[in-house]
Amino acid sequence: MPSKTYSEEFKRDAVALYEKSPGTSIQTIATELGVNRNTLQNWLKKYGTGARTNITTTSGPSPDSVTEAERIRQLEREVSRLREERDILRKAAKYFGGRDELVSRFRFVDDTRHDHSVKRLCEVLKLNRSSYYKWKSTAHIRKKRLLSDAILGARIKTVFTKERGCYGAKRITAELNNDSAGIPVNHKRVARIMRSLKLCGYTRKRKVTTTVPEQKKPVFPDLVGRKFTAEKPNQVYVGDITYLPIADGSNMYLATVIDCFSRRLVGFAIADHMRTGLVQDALLMAKGQRGSLEGAVFHSDHGSVYTSHTFQGACRNLGIRQSMGGVGTSADNALAESFNAALKREVLQDAKTFANQLQCRRDVFRWCTRYNTVRRHSWCKYLAPAVFEERCPVILKSAS
Repeated sequence: MPSKTYSEEFKRDAVALYEKSPGTSIQTIATELGVNRNTLQNWLKKYGTGARTNITTTSGPSPDSVTEAERIRQLEREVSRLREERDILRKAAKYFGGRDELVSRFRFVDDTRHDHSVKRLCEVLKLNRSSYYKWKSTAHIRKKRLLSDAILGARIKTVFTKERGCYGAKRITAELNNDSAGIPVNHKRVARIMRSLKLCGYTRKRKVTTTVPEQKKPVFPDLVGRKFTAEKPNQVYVGDITYLPIADGSNMYLATVIDCFSRRLVGFAIADHMRTGLVQDALLMAKGQRGSLEGAVFHSDHGSVYTSHTFQGACRNLGIRQSMGGVGTSADNALAESFNAALKREVLQDAKTFANQLQCRRDVFRWCTRYNTVRRHSWCKYLAPAVFEERCPVILKSAS
């Protein structure tokens, strides 16, 4: 390690600090300054005045013995000291608008050390000189960190823009760490840089339900009990219908079939109606994806399409057991409700409606396919649901 070098100003300030600190040992001062004890002793021999402090044990001259001229000189020195302090504080005022006040004070001392002594500047700003010198000596480390943050910030912006502002810090972190050529990053660092860049994943306020309908006896028993989990794929599904508002006042409707194991959207259908055929189409797509739904549970709300004889017959033909929660209790189908909310939040964002039915169908179809193959899901350890299922044997083995 190369030996450290110190300016003459630093050495004199170190000597003055020791001489003006009664009761403090050389070792203590040396430790605060980050120098060797013998080094400080050598500086004391070269620059020291020989006096530990300017306080003497003998009594000073009595007020009567001080001449008028001496009083004037004392007052002039005091006025000069106060003026210097005033000037320092005036100059420093513009530095204190930043976020980190301590760093701002360090920067001010560094910028004005040629106009005033470091000792005086630190006294006025109530800084420890050793802290200032330590800050100054680590400037190259901070510069390197700023450069690294700038490079990472550019990568974060790229992911944020690609995902249309829908990704927060954790999903962006997962995306960055998926790049084998990049250096692994922590989500806290990503969040800090996103705050500095004023990037925030899109959020939407939840609607508050103030009225709970009277509970009725369900058509089918609740086989899920709000436990939206499964030991493996193709065991438990949830589904729902959500409306998609169009600018002309009409609606499109999306029916879904979601696997509770991976949150994968196994089946979906979009139409301008919400007849039984819509949910049947979603169920048939799920059957096509899985090959068979024999023995699987399908959980839904008490919508008329799900309680219809036609849909019940379709479930029986596919070997599906139907499950339903309480009437008017959205929490009993929270997984499907959460999916619907995420879709509208990320596709519509601040818009209230889709421009037309064709645009609605295109945007929703694109989001649903990306949801399975690209969009990172927190439940899936920030993998896309389809990727999570592909790796599920490894994941299940590591969890056991």
